[in-house]
Amino acid sequence: MQSIFNTQCVSMSIQRQPKEVYDFMYNLENFPSWATAFCHSISYRDNEWIAETSEGPVKVKFVDRNDWGILDHDVGQGENQVQVPVRVIPNGSGSEVIFTVFQAPNMSREAFKEDIALIESDLKRLKRVLEETSK
Repeated sequence: MQSIFNTQCVSMSIQRQPKEVYDFMYNLENFPSWATAFCHSISYRDNEWIAETSEGPVKVKFVDRNDWGILDHDVGQGENQVQVPVRVIPNGSGSEVIFTVFQAPNMSREAFKEDIALIESDLKRLKRVLEETSK
């Protein structure tokens, strides 16, 4: 029986409307502009999005576009596939982007903290990119 994993939610407030944030994030061509800790470049080939990462090419697939701000996506393939839950929700006059980070069964506490720090860095970059384009 599989155990329940340790998790941490990482969020960032962004002074842009949820639809704008969602649309920007859903467009995978924008991925390298903000998810730089993970994605160096991305291309669409053979009906799949392939991100070039420090660990080599990986497939990225988002859930279908929806009105609820759900941006869950799968990264990788086969046994190495990871599900990444992401939400964009209203927060006053802006948005809140929320990533849920899971500590994999064989992941050390230090590696888990590093993953969290990388996601925090990417979310800060996302905030900067989106808020600068609104000026």
